[in-house]
Amino acid sequence: MWMQRTALAAVGVIGVGIIAIGVRFLLDPAGAGAAFGVVPAGDDPFLAVKGVRDIGSGLILLTLLALRLPRVLGWVTLAASFIPLGDALIVLANGGPAAVAYGVHGATAGVAIAAAAVLISERAARPAPRGSAVPAH
Repeated sequence: MWMQRTALAAVGVIGVGIIAIGVRFLLDPAGAGAAFGVVPAGDDPFLAVKGVRDIGSGLILLTLLALRLPRVLGWVTLAASFIPLGDALIVLANGGPAAVAYGVHGATAGVAIAAAAVLISERAARPAPRGSAVPAH
């Protein structure tokens, strides 16, 4: 049970964090782009697009968390882990700092994949049958 709670907390932190990053891309696109690991070219409107999509991604995770659908949340988190993996590759391909690629984007993907694995697992997904000697999670 503690693993599932830890996974749920991790996904919650990721959801809130990506919303905050999205807001930063709307309010301070140049600073957010630099923190992302790629120096943006001027006042690129795609930075605002990224901000809106980050906010939407975070809201999806938080909505599933609020609906108490851990297995669905796990699958969505696993699918969404493609985003930070792709971000890491983009940073590396554009000469950005490896520390940001691996330490921020890679670490986020790793935590997301680990949390998703816990939430998708049978133990986290199924309570013990009624009358079972196995305690419910």
